[in-house]
Amino acid sequence: MTSPTTWHADAQSRFHGIFEPELLENILSMGHHMLVPEGTMLIDVGQTMDAIPLLLEGAIKILRLDPNGDEILLYFLESGDSCALSMGTYMGNAKSSIRAVTERDTSLVMVPVQIGQEWMKTYDTWSSFVLESYQSRLEEMLEAIDALAFMDLPTRLFRHLTDKVKVQGDLTLHTTHQTIANDLHTSRVVESRLLKRFEHEGKLTLHRNAVEMKEF
Repeated sequence: MTSPTTWHADAQSRFHGIFEPELLENILSMGHHMLVPEGTMLIDVGQTMDAIPLLLEGAIKILRLDPNGDEILLYFLESGDSCALSMGTYMGNAKSSIRAVTERDTSLVMVPVQIGQEWMKTYDTWSSFVLESYQSRLEEMLEAIDALAFMDLPTRLFRHLTDKVKVQGDLTLHTTHQTIANDLHTSRVVESRLLKRFEHEGKLTLHRNAVEMKEF
């Protein structure tokens, strides 16, 4: 279990220069720290939550579901991020329109929504952080839409793999063909054929439940 001293130091390092000292102290005293294992669902479509997540370490993938319940990846959240879509849910007391799942073991600080609402009025750095988060996530969603509309599947797949390398900080991705297919909302058979093609081209090496990238 992470001690308060450890995660306090992580938060101070991550958000130093972003939040004023008084606000950062309030985050440390009022926020609740969580260590969340890889593959944990933090929020699902239709749910509500009473806290705003601030990422200290790790990564979270944000997914949208179609009417059949199939997933498509919108974007990743990394250290120092928060999710604007989930913020909108919290601030407006609405139900979530996304699913959030940890991509790897993740360290979070959860700020109670009522406190976050108060900080919007009292701390300029907090309101700026929220607005910048909205802007960043909007741009990432537009990139996801562009990829669906204008990129062919091989390009989307290779981009997805390189994005995962950057998020995880490791050239070896411990994942399955089915998980990759789910993220891209396509079939496992098609993904497997493309992965084998990339392997033949020397771009990656396939292992059991892992993909080792050679180019990215």
